[in-house]
Amino acid sequence: MQYTNEELKQKIDELKNKLSVTVVAHYYQRDEVFEVGDITGDSLELATRTRDDDAEFVLFCGVGFMGQSVKVLSPHKRVVMPKVACCAMASMIDGFQYDDAVKALNESGISNENILPITYINSNAEVKAKVGEMGGLVCTSSNAKKIITNALKEGKKILFVPDRCLGQNIANQMGLKSCVIGDGTNLNDSDIICFDGFCSVHQLFSVDDIAFYRKKFPGILIAVHPECDPAICDASDFVGSTSQLIKYITELPDEQKVAVGTEFNMVNRLRSKNTYVLSSTKPECPTMNETTLEDVYLTLKAIDDGEPINEIHIDEKTQKWAKIALERMLEL
Repeated sequence: MQYTNEELKQKIDELKNKLSVTVVAHYYQRDEVFEVGDITGDSLELATRTRDDDAEFVLFCGVGFMGQSVKVLSPHKRVVMPKVACCAMASMIDGFQYDDAVKALNESGISNENILPITYINSNAEVKAKVGEMGGLVCTSSNAKKIITNALKEGKKILFVPDRCLGQNIANQMGLKSCVIGDGTNLNDSDIICFDGFCSVHQLFSVDDIAFYRKKFPGILIAVHPECDPAICDASDFVGSTSQLIKYITELPDEQKVAVGTEFNMVNRLRSKNTYVLSSTKPECPTMNETTLEDVYLTLKAIDDGEPINEIHIDEKTQKWAKIALERMLEL
């Protein structure tokens, strides 16, 4: 039987009231899914806020690594996902590829003792665990500069995975030298050595898009996420994480025009006017948009039937070291 969105929302509310479950939704989820979230936010915010929640189940609307982060920080909770969607960036590096990256540094004469690995939170639990086991830690787009500033005190080369853009943008902000493994650069000459990963959505924005909006609307502001290419960030008025973008844009005067370089669903709900998507194409994350209201309803129904689906499980060793990597970040 097919239900309308309103009927699905009613059924979801009934099950939420009946079950010990908290529905959480990332900013990039489609509007109707975002609206049924009890907790909404970016990936780290969702993982930390659910730690203090009393519900037995967390129903996570997002992508796989985010559900894993909740499970890592709250191993006693049962974490289920309507869709275990795959983040394209997170899928660009696994444990073997991480080991290859470390090997590339070793072959350039940089020993493990002189490497401090940092992984962007957009990585799977296996990679976070390997980073933790090597003495490293996790960062987010909002705290990456702080994490790297502190890490440099150890006098080691920073191996930054998986997002080359975030790594290079932070290096540029701090006046540091960076490179990407495989670009032909001598790794020893760089302070931050980046893995060659990226967000496919944030690669959709171009310098030409910025030029178009500046010509069409003189005085317009350009605000972008640091997962964008360094050339885009250098040409923008503001660069910030998802939460920082929301704060910056919602505090602008109503009459101030702004073009935003990040995921469409979030931009679309920021302000009712004078807010534009910095792209000639729709920058919508395909995997974030896999989750539908029907998926949320069916996942709740499965819990109610005593047969939860898409439950996140992490082995003991991965759980231990991934948690250490996350907690080292949270302690700073």
